Amino acid sequence: MGRGWTVMGVVNVTPDSFSDGGLWLDPGAAIDHGAQLHADGAAILDIGGESTRPGAEPVDGAEECRRVIPVLEGLRERAPGAVLSIDTSKLDVARAALQAGATYVNDVTALRHDPGIAELVAEAGIDCCLMHMQGEPRTMQDDPRYDDVVDDVRAFLEERAGFAIAAGVAPERIQVDPGIGFGKSLEHNLALLRRLDEIAALGFPVVIGVSRKRFLGALTGREVAADRVAASVAANVLAYERGARVFRVHDVAPTVDALKVAAGTLPGDDA
Repeated sequence: MGRGWTVMGVVNVTPDSFSDGGLWLDPGAAIDHGAQLHADGAAILDIGGESTRPGAEPVDGAEECRRVIPVLEGLRERAPGAVLSIDTSKLDVARAALQAGATYVNDVTALRHDPGIAELVAEAGIDCCLMHMQGEPRTMQDDPRYDDVVDDVRAFLEERAGFAIAAGVAPERIQVDPGIGFGKSLEHNLALLRRLDEIAALGFPVVIGVSRKRFLGALTGREVAADRVAASVAANVLAYERGARVFRVHDVAPTVDALKVAAGTLPGDDA
């Protein structure tokens, strides 16, 4: 795998996401925000209508569609060069999103909640991201435990990638995400970042989502999520050096600048 990288901009069309819940709930505001993230350098825009923060309550598919479909349709017009991603674990939402212009499915359950998404992705010939999460958003941070978090996450992602391939998804269409903050303690998150090369060794592009997360606040003392930009950028650069290639972030412009510098220091750069 080369040293190229891609930034994925977060467009949360939710009232309760941990960092920016409610800011982009209005479709027009979300479209403007997504278009700006694309202008700032996000090649992928990840649109989500259901919060997956710790303690979040689930949203039904109809409400999720009501939130995201107008935004996808608007961004298809406003940011025609962007890859539009739907952040969902529901088959009906994924199907509607593809009809609205999405060409990437980001599933935090790694196709466990609605396995039919695998066939949808295979038939459409699009990319997908399979993420590790212990438990579900409402309970995942209650008391996460692992024998060895890196070994356990790696084995899980390998198994879920195998499931997707068996359903017809081309291996080159699969990306994997270790799920930083999803059913992990501070020590678990740090171990995953420290040994991220072991996840990258699976051979699939690694997506990393550390942006503004609580563990960065624990390390820095920054209680307000929006104050964790520098910590997020630092964590993404370290993740890049350890093999991550797709970076899901709220703060696109500083992340792009940092990754350009990081890539420039490594031989054989093809960014």
